Amino acid sequence: MTRHRIYSVSVASVYPAYIAKAEKKGRTKAEVDAIFCWLTGHSQQTLDAQLADKITFEDFFSQAPRMNPSRSLITGTVCGVRVENVEEPVMREIRYLDKLIDELAKGKAMEKILRT
Repeated sequence: MTRHRIYSVSVASVYPAYIAKAEKKGRTKAEVDAIFCWLTGHSQQTLDAQLADKITFEDFFSQAPRMNPSRSLITGTVCGVRVENVEEPVMREIRYLDKLIDELAKGKAMEKILRT
């Protein structure tokens, strides 16, 4: 998939996979939403609106109310790629989100996932 195609994918089209991954491991949609909100500064209401509008990943991150400054503390690998080494900004944000959902599915406590 080319860079343009990845960024033009709507968040809403991938969101059910994030929920399914979490629920398969006994976690909840509410926890997934908390991760989205923590990362982007969205409230539940604005997150729901963004999903309903089928906004692209590129727009989702560029229009986020306030990207969490603590996201730079997210390290590790997703699909064999170290998230902290991803240079392209939008792809790095996508990988941060992927890593947080992976941590949720692996049973990590929300306090640790949200770097509090």
